Amino acid sequence: MAAMLFEPIDLRSVRLPNRIVVAPMTQFSAPDGVAGDWHMVHLGQYATSGAALVLTESTYVASNARNARSCLSIYSDEQEAGIGRIAQFYNDHGAATFGVQLCHGGRKASAREPWDGGGPLPVSEGGYEAWAPSAVPISDDWPAPTPLTSETIADVIQAFADGAKRAHRAGARVIEIHGAHGYLIHQFLSPITNRRNDSYGGDLPNRMRFAIDVYDAIRAVWPDELPIGIRVSATDWIEGGWDVGDTVELAKALEARGCDYMHVSSGGLDSAQKITVGPGYQTTFAATIKAAVDMPIITVGQISNAHQAETILRTGQADMIALARPVMFNPHWAWQAAYELGEAIPYPRQYERGNPVRWGAAGINAPGNVVPDK
Repeated sequence: MAAMLFEPIDLRSVRLPNRIVVAPMTQFSAPDGVAGDWHMVHLGQYATSGAALVLTESTYVASNARNARSCLSIYSDEQEAGIGRIAQFYNDHGAATFGVQLCHGGRKASAREPWDGGGPLPVSEGGYEAWAPSAVPISDDWPAPTPLTSETIADVIQAFADGAKRAHRAGARVIEIHGAHGYLIHQFLSPITNRRNDSYGGDLPNRMRFAIDVYDAIRAVWPDELPIGIRVSATDWIEGGWDVGDTVELAKALEARGCDYMHVSSGGLDSAQKITVGPGYQTTFAATIKAAVDMPIITVGQISNAHQAETILRTGQADMIALARPVMFNPHWAWQAAYELGEAIPYPRQYERGNPVRWGAAGINAPGNVVPDK
């Protein structure tokens, strides 16, 4: 029986040869937001890794949107060119599809890099003003963000659209909107961080309005034949916060507008979260959303081996599997998964001799069946 993990899937005109996604992995290594040699190597290694879709880390749409000053961004010509260099490598050498995840940090903006202790970076030390739906600080140690006005909300929505246009010029073929992990869109969605009493706050339809407006603005400028997805936190893991039922309603609303997939994660909004962690701990959220909509659902979170990923797909919990830390550890996770599931996938011609069937597969779990050596 063929492995579902290696069945193709179509997102508009983009045919992915399998169901393996390299999830966004923030690197804090882009001086002035520009992708340089680090990102060329980091993202470039996944172009020929066997994965089908590779997404950039959170890529910020404005200077004051950045989580930290060293975060990858796409609001200047130099930043666009840096991402374009990577997209060109994918075009010239890769089998994977290259996508850009667009993000605004909201109240998480102007932070120190994690290896410098994290926490807020004040304006007096080179930081910048953070915007958010409401003046709700991350904690007592953070300044309260400036509430967005109707005018500045329109400016932020335009910044997302401009970022999408730059991503297309750079050569990306997929846009993912970052609506998870406590960043700006998630802040609008959750009643914990959205205390507004205008058309962007209050009841669920109003709290969803910003996410939908961002999607609509990007769809208006993004080529119709290319897909747009969104990453969401299915739940805040906090009583009275955003939950999986709300996420289902957002998924239905976005699907009706043509959204091409939902990438389901969770948490990240507030330190009060109480997360139950374990292997595949977010797949039940993905399964609930998948049962309510027809668009493909990506699941992520402590999925580490091929048989676990295959089981998730075969039991109908999701349509695609996203990986981050496992592919940091093993950038050729897809090659090993194919071998273990008895699937033959193409290798770059420069690396064909690395296929385990060529050299005896010492130390690697044997598959049910393999392609004979040439």
